[in-house]
This record gives sequence, C-alpha cells and structure tokens, in this order.
Amino acid sequence: MQFIEAQVLDALHLKLSQRLALSPGSKVFITITPPEELAAEHEAQAALSAQGLAGAYGDQEPEYSPASITKLNPEFQQ
Repeated sequence: MQFIEAQVLDALHLKLSQRLALSPGSKVFITITPPEELAAEHEAQAALSAQGLAGAYGDQEPEYSPASITKLNPEFQQ
C-alpha cells in the first residue's frame, strides 16, 4: 500500500505528487482525508507519543547510577 499526496485540479482530476508504478488501466482505490482531519490525527498521534514517553521516562522510572553498569559498551563515547 502506498500513500501519495495529490492536489485536486477539479471534480474529476487529481495531480499526484509522484509517479505511480502501475500500468495503464490498473485500478486504484482512493481515500479522501480532509486537511482538518489530518491535523487532528497528527495532534492525536503526538499526544499518544508524549504519553508513551512520559510512561517510559516518568517519575516512577528509577534513576540508574554509573555504578549499576555491569558491562561497559566499548563503542560508547562521552
């Protein structure tokens, strides 16, 4: 499945942002998502990401001191 942005030229024509790797006569299905819905979806995804980060790095997450390291990573650079 591909997601391709397109500009509406008129009620019957779209201008695609990139070429399709399909032969002439191929059928495609198009889902129309209004820009305001895209913005709302983006905000919802950003909020979910922030919630996940808060859970991973929140106040309940313990702090690890350098003394807790059992094996050094030789590729780590400070």
